[in-house]
Amino acid sequence: MHGKALKISFTLFLPTMSAIKFFSTNGQTERVDFRAALLMGQAPDKGLYMPEEIPQIPKSRIGQFSKMSYPQIAYEVIKPYLGNLVSDSDLRAMLEDAYNYEVPVERVYDEKYVMRLDRGPTCSFKDFAARAMGRMIQYFLKQEGKSILILTATSGDTGSAVAHAFYGLDNVLVVVLFPEKEVTERQRRQMTTLGKNIFPLAVKGKFDDCQALVKKAFVDADLSALNLSSANSINIGRLLPQAVYYFYAHSRVAPLGGEIVFSVPSGNFGDLMGGLLALKMGLPARKFVVATNENDEFPRFMDTGIYEPIRSSKNCISNAMNVGHPSNLARLFCLYGGQMDETGRVGLRPDLAAMHKDIYAVSITDEETRQTIKEAYSRYRVLLEPHGAVAWAGLMKYLKECGDFSPCVSLETADPAKFPDEIVRATGINPPLPAAMARLDELEEKFEKMDGQYSSLKDYLRRFL
Repeated sequence: MHGKALKISFTLFLPTMSAIKFFSTNGQTERVDFRAALLMGQAPDKGLYMPEEIPQIPKSRIGQFSKMSYPQIAYEVIKPYLGNLVSDSDLRAMLEDAYNYEVPVERVYDEKYVMRLDRGPTCSFKDFAARAMGRMIQYFLKQEGKSILILTATSGDTGSAVAHAFYGLDNVLVVVLFPEKEVTERQRRQMTTLGKNIFPLAVKGKFDDCQALVKKAFVDADLSALNLSSANSINIGRLLPQAVYYFYAHSRVAPLGGEIVFSVPSGNFGDLMGGLLALKMGLPARKFVVATNENDEFPRFMDTGIYEPIRSSKNCISNAMNVGHPSNLARLFCLYGGQMDETGRVGLRPDLAAMHKDIYAVSITDEETRQTIKEAYSRYRVLLEPHGAVAWAGLMKYLKECGDFSPCVSLETADPAKFPDEIVRATGINPPLPAAMARLDELEEKFEKMDGQYSSLKDYLRRFL
């Protein structure tokens, strides 16, 4: 990787414009369109794809979002990146089908809100990206008469969302790697009770180990015949749909166009990158509170300017955020004029002053997370799960340190029923099971176990050749 900054331009979106090109954060010269970036997942040089241009949505158009449904806003945000790759009618139909559930933005007190991203089929915010992405991948595969193998790593909720989004498709196989001892039973069961074209692998190790195995497989020439792609947030197709709910929240709590503070629970930083893309597209956001658990490599970087991955990652109760080196930091650094390779080596420092202008980073301990779950319920009768509690605690620290500001939206990323032990411990309340999870305990599980060696994964994948 070289130390030359990769420039991103900002372009006013015109309905007739051609598809935006995407480049690799590791600097390869080839540019690809969204279809190619989506189907490849990761760039051949191990970098992550970023848009060469970030389209600007005019303020006047954003002001109209309050009168639009969620699928309609999704069309406005995603369409500029696709150009004519997908027809207007097909894209609208895909988004209407993907987002057929509620997106509640609940007032907690004053103008402080929680946006619940847990009403999809797997009760996780990952449904927003996986469902749209799954429909677009199927659309392009049918055009080309191809099939692919989705290889993805999960720290908790990605695996189930991806598995459900692609379940039963005859042109897609899905292999999901998850850390054997760091997902909850209900998270695991959402992946392991499907069967058909879904193949879960319990890995002896941590999420970072699973992620490293996936990345290695992508650049293994011996596996090229598999047509590997990813549904992790290393895939740009995951990030664009995640930009949508920031615009949606803004339209519901600040319809006249005022600025908002967002608090984002952050692990692999895909959720945050969706928000920052929205910001660069014109979202009126005052600040993004980046709330991590005790895997605090990013807050420490923001304090010191020195990036040091945590190896091995710490096991916290907000398990989907147990990431010692977030993949999407490569994109974050790129957005602010820096460069980072897939190992975490910084080739060019980003503009820290610009990052501080947009971002407030904070680390929340497990003790603080549990206390936040308890206090949110006792004071406001608001039930938060551990990830949402990290975001809420981060927001409270920001408001205490930087002064009160309204409106604020904190992201709740999973249904509390996925973490019953922690909820009962903190509140005495057993969270009600949503309908989508009601029969999980009755279904048979099917999955294999694997050590953390790449040779084992390679042997497993060769079965599909």
